[in-house]
Amino acid sequence: MARPESVAINGGVPGSSVAVVWQNWFAVVVEPWRPRHARGAEVKDYHAIRGDRLDYPIQTTTIAASPGRALIAAMARRARRSAVRMQVMISAGLRPGDPVVVGVAAVVGLSFYFLLFPGVDLAVTALFHRAGEGFPASQDAMLRTLRKSSSLALAGLLVTMAVLLVRRWITGGRGGRTLVRNCSFLMLGLVAGPGLVVNTVLKNGWGRARPIQTDLFGGDAPFSGVWRISDACRDNCSFVSGEASSAAWMVCAVLVLVPARWRMWAVPPAVVYGVALSLNRIAFGGHYLSDVLLSWAITGLVLAGLHRVTAAAPLPARRPLPVLRGRRPGVATS
Repeated sequence: MARPESVAINGGVPGSSVAVVWQNWFAVVVEPWRPRHARGAEVKDYHAIRGDRLDYPIQTTTIAASPGRALIAAMARRARRSAVRMQVMISAGLRPGDPVVVGVAAVVGLSFYFLLFPGVDLAVTALFHRAGEGFPASQDAMLRTLRKSSSLALAGLLVTMAVLLVRRWITGGRGGRTLVRNCSFLMLGLVAGPGLVVNTVLKNGWGRARPIQTDLFGGDAPFSGVWRISDACRDNCSFVSGEASSAAWMVCAVLVLVPARWRMWAVPPAVVYGVALSLNRIAFGGHYLSDVLLSWAITGLVLAGLHRVTAAAPLPARRPLPVLRGRRPGVATS
């Protein structure tokens, strides 16, 4: 029997467009996700894919990808590889002591604690409040100077990063790529942690009134616990502390930028300074204890996640993309 140009699909009518539609869909949707060695291969006829029994050789068609289809296929491949790489970066080699795991545990543990015991916030704030005087620590000149110094310290760290980058660009030498990754991580962390998550989302979205604004400490707004959305405050509210978040970022910057042999001398003073800035906000009646502790935990979690996917990506994620094919996320390879 002679092989026809096309075979009828319904009712023996030749020239049906179902096979053409199938082939076009296969080329645009299925083809980009097939293994590379199979891409560009001949696509079998609709009847062969259905399993029809034909008494003539199966007709095959080679689909020539148009520029638009090639662009879609390339974008699909890149998106799939980026997703695999991100999975490896986040999950490969996670252990109980990993900073990401510690950050998640801290956020969850502190949240449950202050949800179960909201009176802890009130008891700690009451230590700094005096009836008829409010929060006298807010008038102390030394503590006010301490609060103002945080802006200078933050600016100093940013200038230091700029100087280190310029110096490395001029002098060259080893370690330049690591310095660029660390500085990029710190800038992204400052924008994502204190900037976006804390000051933009949480402080403006949850509406928790500051202690000095509540009716328990001289104001007229009601007290609300952690993670409870309220309308007692419109913007720049109490949950969580923006200055404590900046303090946590500064401690992280010192830890990352200072060489390992000098960290034992640089990190402890940075931690003391950050803790002093954070407790200062409680003494001023600007934040509760939960605002400060959760601000450190949330900022630490954001920084730990960013550090893992930028400056300290696991080994499988730093390998060329073709090596990632077939790898299982969550399994670290050497």
